[in-house]
Amino acid sequence: MQDIALASSLVVMIGMLCQWLAWRVRLPAILFLLVAGLVVGPVLGWLNPDELFGDLLMPMVSLSVAIILFEGSLTLNLKEVREVSVVVQRMVSIGALITWVIVAIAAYAIFDFSWQVSALFGAVVIVTGPTVIIPMLRSVRPTRKIANILRWEGIAIDPVGALMAVMTYEFILASAQQTGLLHVLQIFMLAILTGLVLGIVSGYVLSTLLENNLIPEYLQNIATLSVVLVAFTCSNALTHESGLLTVTIMGMWLANRPDLDIHPILNFKEHLSILLISVLFILLAARVDLDALLAVGWQALLLLLVLQFIARPAKVFVSTLGQDLSWQEKGLLAWIAPRGIVAAAISAIFAERLVAMGYEDAKLLVPLTFSVIVGTVVLQSATARFVARKLGVAEPEPKGFLIIGANTFARAIGAEFSKLGLRCVLADSNWDNIRQARMQGLETFYGNAVSQHADIHLDMSGIGNLLALSHQRYVNIIAAIHYSADFGERRIFRLASSSDHRRSEKHTVSSSHQGSQLFGEKVTYSEVVNKVNKGAKIKVTSLTEEFDWNTYRNKYAETRMPLFVVDQKQNVTPFTVDKKLQPGEGSTILALVVGDEESLAVEKKEAEKKEAAGEEGANGLPQPGS
Repeated sequence: MQDIALASSLVVMIGMLCQWLAWRVRLPAILFLLVAGLVVGPVLGWLNPDELFGDLLMPMVSLSVAIILFEGSLTLNLKEVREVSVVVQRMVSIGALITWVIVAIAAYAIFDFSWQVSALFGAVVIVTGPTVIIPMLRSVRPTRKIANILRWEGIAIDPVGALMAVMTYEFILASAQQTGLLHVLQIFMLAILTGLVLGIVSGYVLSTLLENNLIPEYLQNIATLSVVLVAFTCSNALTHESGLLTVTIMGMWLANRPDLDIHPILNFKEHLSILLISVLFILLAARVDLDALLAVGWQALLLLLVLQFIARPAKVFVSTLGQDLSWQEKGLLAWIAPRGIVAAAISAIFAERLVAMGYEDAKLLVPLTFSVIVGTVVLQSATARFVARKLGVAEPEPKGFLIIGANTFARAIGAEFSKLGLRCVLADSNWDNIRQARMQGLETFYGNAVSQHADIHLDMSGIGNLLALSHQRYVNIIAAIHYSADFGERRIFRLASSSDHRRSEKHTVSSSHQGSQLFGEKVTYSEVVNKVNKGAKIKVTSLTEEFDWNTYRNKYAETRMPLFVVDQKQNVTPFTVDKKLQPGEGSTILALVVGDEESLAVEKKEAEKKEAAGEEGANGLPQPGS
């Protein structure tokens, strides 16, 4: 037991280090997890999961996959999927079938697999997955249309691929048990029926309990996890291998309940999924037979070429027929399709069972799947940015802003940016703020901008700057640190809080981690938000040769707080403490009106009259009224 505890702790630590390294170098974490598992497993022999966990290993893997698939299906809102595009719908339906058939035929021809093992392998490798797609999109920065298609394909294809693998396995199992086609179809349909019914019933029961507040808030995450595990195991007990379908349907049911806020559940499941993916992938990689992995050799390379240059292009070609996509956009879609954790986990589960049923060639399923994962991730991570640039479908220098916080001041800025045609996204965990921003027609993200949910769902196309405007100081700091790797420190800007001025130097976070302070030394969040709440507006003024920056400052020094400069190329630069700007002719100034300009103008005129009158009296000229 002590060895199990020590090994488990080390696996969790290694997984965390791999995730951190992936974040630093901006590559999919799955690549580092795979290498770590191979090193501690077959290479050094430090970790043998089968000896360590025995008969508990595969049930652990099954339960982990169930949780990962449930978390993925929670993001599968049918309304959003329908609204994305016809291309995505085709890619996760007929496109997936095309990949399945081509890969199955290739596996049958190259490795001389049985048709059963070939069909299962074809189903396993149709999935891509957001955990490998999202990091790649951040480094490649394709156009928004391409990014949306790939992102939504990755989200939707995981449960679809898992269902196809489960159905294929059920068909193989049924055909082995019964010789008659009718019996095979009956067992196959029974598995589907069990998954559908139990998934809907479990989803309905849980959503009813949550919607009616019959479960206290602090128990909702644990209750959801418990229902998922019970539904999965009960479904498998009733009909063999129907549990994955059950939890997928259950998650989709919850995701499509209009009156249910699943964000707290989703956030918990995201953190749990990161842990499970890290541990699971290291354990599965440690079980790989290194000799078998090396034995596939050139055959695995040939299969990878079929995937990259035949299966994927064929899928994209059929899915984009008649759609408004250029050949360059289709080319990049055809190039990017890395495989991820779901493929690895499903292959490990079903390979062992097929071997037990007498399919000896199924022993190669796991090493072959891992070789596909490594090949697609390495090849596409190294070349996708180059391919996107050569095809001319990489985003130009991003000018947009991610705004942390959707308070009144942030909404005012977002509205002005929208008028300029500049993309900005307001991210906030406060629903009232998000609701009001949406009522103003602003683009929003409801949730924590540094969560894994944001990594997957937050569309960063055209976004290259961060404005940290939240009332929560720590949220601003964490967001600044998180996005500095994507945008660079020079593009991170934050609004100071009142507490910043009261902190001593030893209790203050370094400015290199917080970004540049906005608008002025003494300008704070409370000050600007209070002014906006009292009716202060943002005024837009264009500079000309006659009305230059110096004239602007002299006229509005006491009534306006300059916020941003927009040059003639629509580049937006905030006014900050550490950089003195000198806007030129043709620039536009966005400033917050902080004083009564009309009253000040009247006072200024009266002062000028008195000054003129004083000068006239001093020269010995007659005074008015004398």
